[in-house]
Amino acid sequence: MADIAQPVGILKQITLIAGLRWRMLHNFLRRKQNRLDLIGVIILGVVVCVFVIGVCFALFAGAYDFVSSGRIAWLGLLFWAIFLWWQLLPIMVAGFGASFDFRTMLRFPLSFAAFYIIGVAYGLADFTGVAAVCWIIAVVFGVAAASLTLLPAVLLMAVLFIAFNVALERLVGSWMERLMAGRRTRELFFGGFILLMLSLQLVGPLLNRYGDSAEPLLVRALPYLSYFPASLVGKGVGAAAGGNYGGFALAAAAIACYPAFFGALLWMRFAAQYRGEELSETPAAAKINRNNAERAELGADGLSLLSPQVAAVIRKEVRYLLRNGFAAMMLLLPPGLVFALISQSSLLNFMGSKGISPELFFPALVAYIVLILMTPAYNSFAYENAGVQTYFTAPLRFREVFLGKNFVQVCLIVIELALCIAAFCYRVGTPSAPIFLATLAAIVFTVVGQLSIANWSSLSFPRKLTFGQIHGQRQSRMAVLIAFSAQLLLFAISSLVLGLGRWTGDRWLPAKAFTLLAVAATGGYVASLDALTSYAEKKKEKLIEALCR
Repeated sequence: MADIAQPVGILKQITLIAGLRWRMLHNFLRRKQNRLDLIGVIILGVVVCVFVIGVCFALFAGAYDFVSSGRIAWLGLLFWAIFLWWQLLPIMVAGFGASFDFRTMLRFPLSFAAFYIIGVAYGLADFTGVAAVCWIIAVVFGVAAASLTLLPAVLLMAVLFIAFNVALERLVGSWMERLMAGRRTRELFFGGFILLMLSLQLVGPLLNRYGDSAEPLLVRALPYLSYFPASLVGKGVGAAAGGNYGGFALAAAAIACYPAFFGALLWMRFAAQYRGEELSETPAAAKINRNNAERAELGADGLSLLSPQVAAVIRKEVRYLLRNGFAAMMLLLPPGLVFALISQSSLLNFMGSKGISPELFFPALVAYIVLILMTPAYNSFAYENAGVQTYFTAPLRFREVFLGKNFVQVCLIVIELALCIAAFCYRVGTPSAPIFLATLAAIVFTVVGQLSIANWSSLSFPRKLTFGQIHGQRQSRMAVLIAFSAQLLLFAISSLVLGLGRWTGDRWLPAKAFTLLAVAATGGYVASLDALTSYAEKKKEKLIEALCR
């Protein structure tokens, strides 16, 4: 058969792969749940487009102003901003973007050249690359609007700059994928990322204390940045504007060396993947036997007062949390950010100069923590995988499953809120009793009010996630949209109640109103458990299909 088959060209191979991806998308949208997911993608896409277009106008105005005022070399600042966006954002989000792994195309008889071209083009398929290209085009238009004679020069520089960023981003992404093939490595990387985000909160105090001594060092290091592509773009366009075509050619040649070098390294990296490099990790053998002491611990965990079914779900959720290093470390992020924020003297000075009292800042801080911690509840079956079938065969009802999951979720929220509130009261000050009690009642209202919606979302729009993995882990678009809408509605109601208290002058009105709302939300949650139990039976096949495939 190999002798009879005719060779297929590279362009034909790429066309076949593109057609295959289109057919897969067409078949994917045949399911109703996937079509609803597409609606969430479209709505989020509209918001993203507004952001990208707004930045486009800003970059266009900046490029036009730099060229019109004769500060052409300053174009490098715009390209530096785009470069940092293009290279740092994929690392920061660590693979939460497009989840398609192009290495799966190796199951098809692709030539290495076609594999390499598709792999490089994949660098332009995610949101980061598309947004960066749009912004570069906006800069090109801004330069052309100010001086049309510079269009060929800036266009050539833009093409070389795009090639450099694509090659570097794909190379870094490929090596990141290899480095994070091990679970421990991924958890260490994610922990370092959290520490980095917390450290950014200390940049302001460090600059205030050591800014004067660090300024000479920064000025001395600036000339070395002129050898990088972003600075070379500004120098090259400036040379072309001054008629120094030799300097322009030298800058263009210097920029071209970067994509050639990184493209060669990427060629070697893709060659290893093409030869069948295996990045999966071998799971460790699990212990099957359990001694009597471990069995005795199950009854000594303080859950004997609960029903056996609810207690079993709680134990499972706690073990899942301890097993999933990413989820456990994410719990450290909200209090860490709060501690870093309230520890800055600049915040206290700002609150004093602007007249912002703890009574206004305290509810906003609590709302921020609830916003982050409630998001996972909208896909509570994410890590069940094939184990979700046990819920339909074990002697328990789904109301007990939700009670166990929600109990663990509420306990986590209570612990983190207690730590943050204690730190806030110690560092900033204790708000008045009416505001403090109103905020506590508002916490019950917003958390319990979201639990019923989150449980329904978990059954309606489940999405499978994997322990210890970053790449490709994303929630259902409809679940994200529902979570955002529910939180926005509840926080709007809470803001309205707090505003009515200030408008009427009755300081205890918010506490009374939130108490009634909390009681109503609790009653609605209890009433929803039986309805969700029946709804789970209707969604059984869809839930198993989404989590077991």
